[in-house]
Amino acid sequence: MKKDLLSLKDLTEEDAFYIFELAEGLKAGVGEFERPLSGKSVGLIFQKPSNRTRLSFEVGIFQLGGNAVYMTGEDIKLGVRESIKDVAKVQSRYLDGIITRTFTHKDAITLAKFAEIPVINGLSDLYHPCQALSDIFTLKEKLGKLTNVTLAYVGDGNNVLNSLMYAAALTGVNIKFSTPPGYEPKKDLVEDAKEVADKNKTDVLYFKDPEDAVKGADCVYTDVWASMGQETERDKRGKDFEEYRINDKLFGKAKKDAIFMHCLPAHRGEEVADSVLDGPNSVVIDQAENRLHVQKAILTVYIGGKKKQ
Repeated sequence: MKKDLLSLKDLTEEDAFYIFELAEGLKAGVGEFERPLSGKSVGLIFQKPSNRTRLSFEVGIFQLGGNAVYMTGEDIKLGVRESIKDVAKVQSRYLDGIITRTFTHKDAITLAKFAEIPVINGLSDLYHPCQALSDIFTLKEKLGKLTNVTLAYVGDGNNVLNSLMYAAALTGVNIKFSTPPGYEPKKDLVEDAKEVADKNKTDVLYFKDPEDAVKGADCVYTDVWASMGQETERDKRGKDFEEYRINDKLFGKAKKDAIFMHCLPAHRGEEVADSVLDGPNSVVIDQAENRLHVQKAILTVYIGGKKKQ
């Protein structure tokens, strides 16, 4: 396993399932009294504000016996007040690991390059690996399997979809996605996921029509239409994404017992109707909870040093 977790390309299929195995145990209370981060401090460098990512990591670090040190973008001014290289080298003398939430993925790569301690990507403009691992873990938990499972993603071709495509391919899940024209994920990222999917004999498929993507799916997933930093585009995106809203009609194209997932925060009535978000098939709150368990597993492996034997 590599020193850092910047994208899911840093994991093998075996690594991903080992993290799931640890997360299942941690959620069930196995090893409850183990404290793999005892005496260790983990820095959270967050250029963007956060709710679930900050909370789940801070609580997870505490439950594993460690100490979390939260630093905002204003505190650090990464690459502005001080070079990323110097920040990485100095913080490596104080901390045992770093969680980053950066505007650009390039900053996360630079931080990891010069840090002597593990760097975990808590979100960048390109990837959201911890979210995607938690999503696949939730899928496995709710459906009881990953084989012959199809996940349909409808919405923006953003960092969430980039990581979800790769996570699905890596763990044997079929993924169908639909985005408005002009909002597709980058071709090279789709090709990366398809290459892994081919090895696992699964599919990564694009559909222009969201109904075609959702048809017969085991899970329907969406995200906000305008992410943080894209607020000025919200009106235009609202028009462009109008046909991609997950309402009862569109969700009804999936399997009868299909589950609904959303990484949150949700803009109710925009990308998803209240009736779907609050409906009996929605698992979004469990999905959010699983960020805690999966990230505790990630912390245990990367910073606690509990590698697979």
